[in-house]
Amino acid sequence: MNQIFEIDQSLAGERVDTAIARLLGISRSAAAELCEAGGARVGKKTLGKSDRVNLADLLEVQPPKPAQELKVVATPVDELLVIYQDDDLVIVDKPAGVVAHPTVGYEGPTVAGALLARGIQLSTSGAQERQGIVQRLDVGTSGLMMLAKSELAYSRLKQAFRDRTVNKIYHAIIQGHPDPMEGTFDAPLGRHPKAEFKFAVMEDGKPSVTHYKVLELFSAVALCEVNLETGRTHQIRVHFSAFKHPLLGDTMYGADPTLAKKLGIDRQWLHAKELGFTHPITGKQMHFVSEYPKDLAEVLVKLRA
Repeated sequence: MNQIFEIDQSLAGERVDTAIARLLGISRSAAAELCEAGGARVGKKTLGKSDRVNLADLLEVQPPKPAQELKVVATPVDELLVIYQDDDLVIVDKPAGVVAHPTVGYEGPTVAGALLARGIQLSTSGAQERQGIVQRLDVGTSGLMMLAKSELAYSRLKQAFRDRTVNKIYHAIIQGHPDPMEGTFDAPLGRHPKAEFKFAVMEDGKPSVTHYKVLELFSAVALCEVNLETGRTHQIRVHFSAFKHPLLGDTMYGADPTLAKKLGIDRQWLHAKELGFTHPITGKQMHFVSEYPKDLAEVLVKLRA
């Protein structure tokens, strides 16, 4: 049943998501998602998250659904490679088709579940379904991913990512030829206003910076090295798409499905190639490199032929 609140002086003039967050005792991001789902109204008008509430408004709110309980389930994933581990962290080479951790609506294998199946215990810091997760890769992105095993490593690695001291190098094949051949995308990203699982360049989004340079040119596409300064969800995919160069195979963000089919790729051509960081406990400089998986390598063979 919807709840109705009369806006008093303490909330008058606030953004709708801020007002709902305070009224329901939920996070502002959860309140924003509620608005995006059409769950806030005054009279017959459905409100957006950035609209303002006025004194004496009768704000009708559809309460958020109870959160689905997410648990890590031990599930063997033979293709997932553990390339390094010690008492504090583990580095894996993740295949496409595996998510970092359990999410609502997804029932496939997870990195956390694959490690649990091998008896590798992660840090207990973080939400239950995200324990040990200090970095995530999209389900359709392959390559290097780091997880924490000790609590101190978790804390320090999370801070390292916040401080942008972790060097994350990706390789991507994009459609077209970018001009210039080396540059930076500096455009804030937020949730897409009309598609729940997509992101977009948004004026009120989070700061997002992507550096790129072309490594190899082909007739209709280009192989690029990408260095992430920030780590937003779908960042590389959204930035290249927004600047008219979607990743090969990334039909969610505007890639040409005919070209993808011709080259035999059914996911975005994106691989987490290198990972460099300072070990959170020993202080040692660490650097790892991952080779392209078979499906991505075969596309390059076709292009070079």
